[in-house]
Amino acid sequence: MFDKATKAELIERINHLRPNAARRWGRMTAPQMIVHLSDQMRQTLGDAVAAGRPGPLRNPLVRYLAIYWLPWPKGRIKGPPEAFVTKPTTWDADVATLIDLVNRFLERGPSGEWPDQALFGHMTGKSWGVFCHKHFNHHLTQFGV
Repeated sequence: MFDKATKAELIERINHLRPNAARRWGRMTAPQMIVHLSDQMRQTLGDAVAAGRPGPLRNPLVRYLAIYWLPWPKGRIKGPPEAFVTKPTTWDADVATLIDLVNRFLERGPSGEWPDQALFGHMTGKSWGVFCHKHFNHHLTQFGV
């Protein structure tokens, strides 16, 4: 996600998304997904705190496989409750907020200071970049963009 071309591609996909887009799996609507990604970015940036949860994803090998190699199952991953806090407001405002958060993420860069992730624990900036890209791609694909 720290690559400028990758960031541009994600922003283009977000801008092609519409609030009435049909989901291919899961329960969220497109507006709920946009604010969910914003909630995750707030945690990534340290603006919001998600309590750490014990589990196999904290094992360095399992974490590496989950972030870098394994595909995410469709509709089977449940994030921490803190990743579903914000309620949608207006589409344009929610999309603008998400894009601002993505820009802040990129400004920090992979060598910046990063908080622990609730399910994975300690992650490097590079791992955060891969995780966020995978998360965004998962949900944008969920809505066909």
